[in-house]
Amino acid sequence: MCRHMAYTGPEIPFGRLVLDPPCSLHRQSWAPRRQRHGTVNADGFGIGWYAPGDPVPARYRRAGPIWADAQLPDLARVVRTGALLAAVRDATVAGPDAEAAAAPFAAGRYLFSHNGAVTGWPDSLAPLAAELPPEELLRLPARCDAAFLWALVRHRLVRGDELGDALAGTVTAVAAAAPGSRLNLLLTDGTAIAATTWGDTLFHLTLPGGGTVVASEPHDDSPLWTEVPDRTLLRATRAEVHLTPLKESAT
Repeated sequence: MCRHMAYTGPEIPFGRLVLDPPCSLHRQSWAPRRQRHGTVNADGFGIGWYAPGDPVPARYRRAGPIWADAQLPDLARVVRTGALLAAVRDATVAGPDAEAAAAPFAAGRYLFSHNGAVTGWPDSLAPLAAELPPEELLRLPARCDAAFLWALVRHRLVRGDELGDALAGTVTAVAAAAPGSRLNLLLTDGTAIAATTWGDTLFHLTLPGGGTVVASEPHDDSPLWTEVPDRTLLRATRAEVHLTPLKESAT
């Protein structure tokens, strides 16, 4: 149900990560190797990146498959960045939202993606929707479960939660309201990366030249990739990765 990745490290053309590796995110759109649910990620894609000196990311998103976009290779070759978040989408339910439903979702300095599906969406999350201010619901960029999860995460960020706490709190609340949901979330502010595993795969890689990649699956066969256990919160910078187990909510 999607593949996604994030990077923080030395400034590079984003194509070096998104397009060039033998099992890149581009290839994962039609031939993922570790995806547990779905086989083709052709319902949209997006790349968000940070320019030097600008904390607000730029985004390039489309409703169609990444392999059909003729402009992307040129962008990927010349646009350099020290941080990015990218995703290819396999829609949980077909809908009219087009590229508005394609990750990364954005607000301020943050980029967000969801790999998975919410069980019983949307009825199962009605209690959580009732806890959000009405203006948060009116700002939903699309009518999909990922967009609503982003609203929950964004609400926690606005109230002061750090990246990892915002993801962990959202995952445990949604898992309690909708048991059986798959909730691999990915979030960056251009400096740090936070991610969760809850029902699908996640890996991290410290690059030999510096920098960290966090991805649904490895983009090559390097032995340096490390798999993240299920039900784990990952926090990463360009130099360090920390893992914390996630637990079911007691309520």
